[in-house]
Amino acid sequence: QVQLVESGGGLVQAGGSLRLSCTASGRTFSTYVMGWFRQAPGKEREFVSAITSSGPSIIYADSVKGRFTISRDNANNTVYLWMNSLKPEDTAVYYCATKYGSLSYRRFEYTKWGQGTKVTVSS
Repeated sequence: QVQLVESGGGLVQAGGSLRLSCTASGRTFSTYVMGWFRQAPGKEREFVSAITSSGPSIIYADSVKGRFTISRDNANNTVYLWMNSLKPEDTAVYYCATKYGSLSYRRFEYTKWGQGTKVTVSS
């Protein structure tokens, strides 16, 4: 069973950048789609980005497209989220997650979740 741990969150000024990491333990990491979601206080968890194990194929939420970049390093069992031009509305707890099969932006299709890492963007 794959276990996920996020890191890299913190406090950053608007316009700044952060790189989030998600490290996985367990076997067959490279066979899974990896996704990033985020949840602000009082709001539902929302899709950010996802990436396939090979190719790769990538999708982004409209709210982050052009600012965020997802990548993965299968040899090191790690997926990254590079966040640039950060805005106060990006403030949230960011979670990585996995699913089997094709790319998806639907939260319920992801079957394994990390504990999250907090990102705070100040104005």
